[in-house]
Amino acid sequence: MNMQQAADKADSLIGDTLSSVRPPLEWTHDESDSGMCTGAPELGDVTRRAVVMTQVSEKRRGSLLGIIERAWKKAGYKITKVNPDKKFPAVYADADDGVLKMGLTVGYKGQFFLQVQTACVDKSKVAQPSTSGKGTDYRGKDVPTPNVHSDFWSSDKPVSSSSPS
Repeated sequence: MNMQQAADKADSLIGDTLSSVRPPLEWTHDESDSGMCTGAPELGDVTRRAVVMTQVSEKRRGSLLGIIERAWKKAGYKITKVNPDKKFPAVYADADDGVLKMGLTVGYKGQFFLQVQTACVDKSKVAQPSTSGKGTDYRGKDVPTPNVHSDFWSSDKPVSSSSPS
């Protein structure tokens, strides 16, 4: 596998992960980068990032993390770490083929960040993501804090058993 093929897998994982959420979220691609692997000039890795633009209230953050954790498990990914921090929770996983590592973290103002990093693979040129986010595309611009209201995700009411998930 080369860096572009690994980047395509990472792009697909980001799209699949974020499209598994109901009600849907708005998100945008963030900066991508690629580099050389230490001690192996013929190998490189790629990091792809996405940022959720939907405002997710503190009461709904755990639900969103849980939905994505379950989607990753269902896809066969291994959950490697869960950070239950109340303010900045996160979940991390590895793809079963060992090529991708991913993390979903909550940052400032409750903004969700999804990062996928590839293992060291055959060096090649890497294009920017060819997939589209959902909502405003901030590629090449500073990504603002969450700015899209959702009647469900932005609600301060705790999730009930009858709420969509």
